[in-house]
Amino acid sequence: MPELPEVETVRRGLAPVMEGGTIARAEVNRPDLRWPFPDRMAERLAGQKVTALRRRSKYILADLASGETLLIHLGMSGRMLISGDAQGRFVHDHPAPEKHDHVVLHMADGARITFNDPRRFGAMDLLPTDGAEAHPLLAVLGPEPLGNGFHEEYFVAALKTRTMPAKSALLDQRIVAGLGNIYVCEALFRAGISPKRRVNNLSSARIASLVPIIRDVLGDAIAAGGSSLRDFRQADGELGYFQHNFDVYDREGQPCRRPGCDGIVARVVQSGRSSFYCPRCQR
Repeated sequence: MPELPEVETVRRGLAPVMEGGTIARAEVNRPDLRWPFPDRMAERLAGQKVTALRRRSKYILADLASGETLLIHLGMSGRMLISGDAQGRFVHDHPAPEKHDHVVLHMADGARITFNDPRRFGAMDLLPTDGAEAHPLLAVLGPEPLGNGFHEEYFVAALKTRTMPAKSALLDQRIVAGLGNIYVCEALFRAGISPKRRVNNLSSARIASLVPIIRDVLGDAIAAGGSSLRDFRQADGELGYFQHNFDVYDREGQPCRRPGCDGIVARVVQSGRSSFYCPRCQR
């Protein structure tokens, strides 16, 4: 499933075409994805100007002039593809419709934005822009790891009394929003913390050190265009390249990349997910 850097990469790819643009017409080609689409979704989107395009955790939020916000979740295989961009920023020609083109937004300037999702684990919803944070999918989320609400004092207070492993704590969306398996593995490696280490046994200084490390890992991934694991694509169809920079993720049995460490990357399963780490230098 795309993680925060991938979703932010898609948002940035969509912004030049959607933000400030008008949805002339919307096609909704099935009644649902992971959940049913909202009533009259095509009618409610038609003619609406997109006043802002933002991200909350792994959700893309398109604020509309109508006072509603279109919430988009990519799921496991969802892609937002741009074609016919009049400004020449993306491929000009509209491709032939595909079987899994479930929602198509026809922009007033001739661009077309297609939500394609073969596995149908994605989602779309319309919600009031005012009070959007109260939506059931958003209300449970912790602070954004790249936002001002995520800082050392908050993180130490949030983790110091918890007995869960470090991997589980960083994946808990109620503690910090948007982190997924890949970038948690990478952040814990850079911090030298074992994914199995219980966070209440970490010093406040070690917990605090994770904050800038998490920001750096996410920043590096966003700058590289996101990871292109499995079905992920950027909005313009190009692949991301951060996977070439993984230090531990999916590197089981390979030498540790930390200078001076002769450890071998190992894999353990925690709550059904693979954790990759170096047993020698991550404690």
